[in-house]
Amino acid sequence: MAGLTASQWEDTFALNIHSYFHITKAALPYMPRGGSIINMASINAFVGRDDLLDYTSTKGAVVSFTRGLSNQVVGEKGIRVNAIYPGPIWTPLVPSTFSKSNVEEFSSGGGVPMGRAGQPIEVATCCVFLASEDSSYISGNMIHPNGGVVIN
Repeated sequence: MAGLTASQWEDTFALNIHSYFHITKAALPYMPRGGSIINMASINAFVGRDDLLDYTSTKGAVVSFTRGLSNQVVGEKGIRVNAIYPGPIWTPLVPSTFSKSNVEEFSSGGGVPMGRAGQPIEVATCCVFLASEDSSYISGNMIHPNGGVVIN
């Protein structure tokens, strides 16, 4: 916690969880019965990264937000609420913000059983599934496209 400022903590929460509350509150009155809310989080909510305490904490908050919101709206409004918790995914952010050695570790999967970082399409297909009628009996749950990391 030594390098983590209160300002960074508050900014991370504003971006990564407060925004979920505000956009959901604004959208719910317009959502039809049978609609689907899909929250995006991170494997870090379950791993507990010590070097990303602010980020990891907000992603844990998305777990609780997703479950609580599902309990609130699935019965009352018939709106399903689920979340996706990706592991390492190869996006443009990786090479632009990581050191060369971190990019190499990341691209080799950073220790995930499949031995590689995922591709954005591997997360996108999870979104399509959760938005479709194929997931009509799923709410308050998580999908983990994470290269085979077992999450309990």
